[in-house]
Amino acid sequence: MGLTMAKPARRPSRSSLTLRWLAVGALVLVGLLYYRPFRTYLERQDTAAARQAQVTVLAQRRAALERRLRYVESEAAVAREARRIGYVKPGEQLFIVKGIPAWRAAKRTGATIAHGGR
Repeated sequence: MGLTMAKPARRPSRSSLTLRWLAVGALVLVGLLYYRPFRTYLERQDTAAARQAQVTVLAQRRAALERRLRYVESEAAVAREARRIGYVKPGEQLFIVKGIPAWRAAKRTGATIAHGGR
């Protein structure tokens, strides 16, 4: 049996180590130079997404308000509001009915309301 001696690991030359460290340093420098612009880009993307969400909500609100405006300007809405404040059409008679809340409460409980004959 023959024993062989292992050759000692050969160290890279000094110039090769220097080149490696310079390459690593250059990569680190490039990474540092790109870090802030990349972070700013991501922040802007988040801001743009938030603004887009706001625009969507405002567009929906505007559409709802436009629908409401079209309804309010319609003849049916104008007539309903006029009747609510007491206007009547020519030839109609206005009747004011009192005691509706008491009538509704009595209807819910099943009681009857005494009529004060007129």
